[in-house]
Amino acid sequence: MSCVDKFVIYDDIQFTKKGWIHRNRFLKDGRDQLFTLPLKNDSDYLDVVERKISDIWPKEREALRRRLVSAYKKAPHFYEVMDLANSILDEPCTSLFEFVYQSIVKVKLGLGIGTELLISSRISDTRDLKGQNRVIEICKHLNSSVYVNPIGGIELYNKDEFRCVGISLKFHRIFNVSYPQFNNDFIPNLSILDVLMFNGFEETKSLLTKFELV
Repeated sequence: MSCVDKFVIYDDIQFTKKGWIHRNRFLKDGRDQLFTLPLKNDSDYLDVVERKISDIWPKEREALRRRLVSAYKKAPHFYEVMDLANSILDEPCTSLFEFVYQSIVKVKLGLGIGTELLISSRISDTRDLKGQNRVIEICKHLNSSVYVNPIGGIELYNKDEFRCVGISLKFHRIFNVSYPQFNNDFIPNLSILDVLMFNGFEETKSLLTKFELV
């Protein structure tokens, strides 16, 4: 997000239980643990924007809050980051997408990222398109000259196909970033809350520059 001018968030894509839309990982007692946002039982074919948070969330929210406090209370930046976590947890949303969107907004503001956030369904109706074709159509609507995708999509997207419509396709590859996590061996790819707990907002801003576009 910090390396682009506009950041598009999909709301009109099908929800998948195996994805990371409603869950993430944090550090507890030297190991990674999963936390999940509980959702109401519903059709597996609904879009993300149509999924609702479960009525048990108020109880689960307090349990998650206690887990985060227990896991990170001795982290060097616990208090400032827990304030952020609490503001996210206390967001009065019943919609999964709205909750996720507001959490992204709050982290973005905390890190001072000025990138414009856009919601896919408000750009154009591209639900009938899939994968690369959908991305290209959104880029066209935004008059984009460059599209940046996480490195995991390098096998999914074709640079020549993008070039044919006047768009340069780049992949965002993070350098081998690590940081002290108490006295444990480093566990990568945890929630942004973990990064912030051990590095604070200012140092995390510098970590955001540790990448290359390929």
